Amino acid sequence: MTTRRTLVKSVAAAGIAAMGLGLASVAVAEELDTIKEKGVLRIAMSGAYPPFNFVNDQNEVVGFDPAIGVEIAKRMGLEAEIITTNWDGIIGGLLANKYDAIVGSMTITEERDEVVDFVGPYYTTKRAIFTKPGSEFTSIDQLGDAEVGVTLGETHEEWARERGWSVRTYKGLPELLLELENGRVDVIVNDSIAAILAMGEKGQEFETIEFETEEFGAGIAIREGNPALAAEMQAALDAMMEDGTYVDIAMEWIGADIR
Repeated sequence: MTTRRTLVKSVAAAGIAAMGLGLASVAVAEELDTIKEKGVLRIAMSGAYPPFNFVNDQNEVVGFDPAIGVEIAKRMGLEAEIITTNWDGIIGGLLANKYDAIVGSMTITEERDEVVDFVGPYYTTKRAIFTKPGSEFTSIDQLGDAEVGVTLGETHEEWARERGWSVRTYKGLPELLLELENGRVDVIVNDSIAAILAMGEKGQEFETIEFETEEFGAGIAIREGNPALAAEMQAALDAMMEDGTYVDIAMEWIGADIR
């Protein structure tokens, strides 16, 4: 599923959102030419979200997200530089020009749309709640009495806090799964695909709590005011989806077409 996004935003609104992140300004100049002069597209992700992005035994950042980012850069005639950073500050780093794009399984939300532009979405997933087998927590209505684990800065954190739950935050999915396994949290809230695949990889048993939830898209975030960069990245993504490259990457890392 490829969705072209036309984002019309107020510079004032973006400025307010940026100041909320502790930043002084938002980039407004078109940057594609500068990136092409350097020959490198700097791509950020957490490196702590297997199998979408993680650090392997050779200390390389691998997974679905870097593979997508590298392929987009290649089709633009660029090298890709993968940068890992803490998720809760990743948008701030983008606005501070520490990298050019975030290809890190970022959910497209209205709040984020006020600060950055998105290319994509490049995959879809759903929110899910996981417990250990035999847990006393079997319904979403019981979670007011539970310790709920989430990744710091993800949309799931805000969603859980809005419900008044007792929330504990962690740096990434591996730590989150370990806390659930060791019983330091009763449930975790995460993207369904990533958590199920990561638990399957490590042989961790789990149960899910059923509740109504909608699919959401993960997009590639870039600084505002860069329509040429957005268009070229979107064209590269569209071409990948049309010629089968996207499916090859998805099957390698996820085992399914997740558009």
